[in-house]
Amino acid sequence: MAKMAFRLPPAASVIDNPSPADAKELTARMPNTRPTRYGNLNISTEVVSRSKRSTFLVTDEPDGQNQSITREESLKWAELQDDYIAGQEMVVIDGYIGNDPEFRTPTRLYIEAANANIAAMQQQLYFDLEPGGDFEPELTVIYTPNLKAEGFPDDRLIAVDLEQGVTRVFNSDYFGESKKGGLRMWNKLVYDRGGLPLHAGCKIIPTDQGERVGLIVGLSGTGKTTTTFTRQNGSIPVQDDFVAWMPNGHVYVTENGCFAKTFGLNPDDEPTIYGAVTQPDSYLENVSQHGDEVDFYDTSYTQNGRATFPFGVIEAGADRDIADAHFLLILNRNENIIPAVAKLEGPQAAAFFMLGETQGTSAGGADEAGKFLRVPGTNPFFPMLHDLQGNRFLELLEDHPLEVYLMNTGRVGGPESDGRSKKVKIKHSSAIVKGIAEGTIEWEVDPDFHYFVASSVPGIDADDIDVLQPRRLYEAAGRAEDYRALAERFKSERAEFLKAFPSLSDEIVSAVR
Repeated sequence: MAKMAFRLPPAASVIDNPSPADAKELTARMPNTRPTRYGNLNISTEVVSRSKRSTFLVTDEPDGQNQSITREESLKWAELQDDYIAGQEMVVIDGYIGNDPEFRTPTRLYIEAANANIAAMQQQLYFDLEPGGDFEPELTVIYTPNLKAEGFPDDRLIAVDLEQGVTRVFNSDYFGESKKGGLRMWNKLVYDRGGLPLHAGCKIIPTDQGERVGLIVGLSGTGKTTTTFTRQNGSIPVQDDFVAWMPNGHVYVTENGCFAKTFGLNPDDEPTIYGAVTQPDSYLENVSQHGDEVDFYDTSYTQNGRATFPFGVIEAGADRDIADAHFLLILNRNENIIPAVAKLEGPQAAAFFMLGETQGTSAGGADEAGKFLRVPGTNPFFPMLHDLQGNRFLELLEDHPLEVYLMNTGRVGGPESDGRSKKVKIKHSSAIVKGIAEGTIEWEVDPDFHYFVASSVPGIDADDIDVLQPRRLYEAAGRAEDYRALAERFKSERAEFLKAFPSLSDEIVSAVR
């Protein structure tokens, strides 16, 4: 039976799809908005990261992995939100997740006008409507930042109704809940069509052998955006945050803009993002500001400063048709024995995809920042059993092989406070991505983990080979026993983690032993 069309609850007044200029004017009126010397707007919010503890699926059949509330309870909160909206001025933003006419998903945001910045920022990420065309949203986000949901963590609720295609957000003024509100539901649509949603950037790198398409999978804050926008051989970013990998090998994009972290942003290391963020059409969120001058290094309020910008302000390829991808990078911000790059094959690649190892950042809130995490698929927004991600990944990989690599974007040998450790710098990662695209890296088998590690990478000096082979760094510092202990611990912990997913393929579980 077809899903019934969802009708928005009536409001005191509605601003229907304002122009970008009008949306910016509404945002400028907000008391927590400040103009910058670049001509853009900087908004300070009360909530500074996504609210994982407050996110619940609406279902009467919990899956045991995702938090949930009953359908009866969700209806109670829906009625309360509808009653609240009846007295508010609201803004409607319509657009598409994705740009392919055969695959795009019509999506609607309904947000309090008092928080017009969320409408303006979301408008930059949706693909535009066609003039005069019919529009009936398949997914809807109803967003009331100023209505508390008392009794839930932090009096905040993100209720995700996958059956109806509706997410209701209460008491969060962080833009990420709008962006991920639509994409989280889109995840299920992709899986139901036989594909796999990837929390991934996408880029096209020109080489002497032709263009190479790379997918960059990573948890927020691990360097996914930086890696995507670094310009090896004049590469073109195609997507920053989510793509669909389908059974025919096709890759579909989701957004027409970027929601980038701004901490430490500078024109030398990240010129493309810096230029996009420091121009009139971008929006800043929680970036430190003194007068009209912004400071991307000041974290006194939060380290999770953010910005949105439309792809139209940079050279990008969001409208490119991606028939196939050539390689996939799994980013892992770590600080021990993970090499700067490792080449993975078959079930081993699916296993490391499922492990999703990284060090948490402020993007995930205080509960995750600085902690070692394992997030299957590095996708905390997958709204179903995570076993499904690993099994589907292996199926697609077998049908449409691509090269898979593990990349450490953190350190080797210990934290920054340990003088014996080494940082994996942006220039190292960039050289690795260039070498992968051009096929110029030399590999050898790692005796402990049985993946391939690099013996040489063009652009990385011999003095830095220990970021490619951590065993060398540990042995040179007289820490060989530390390395062996960490290797055994990792193998044991990884196997235990994967065994916790009951329907995960035995091939995948066995690949880390």
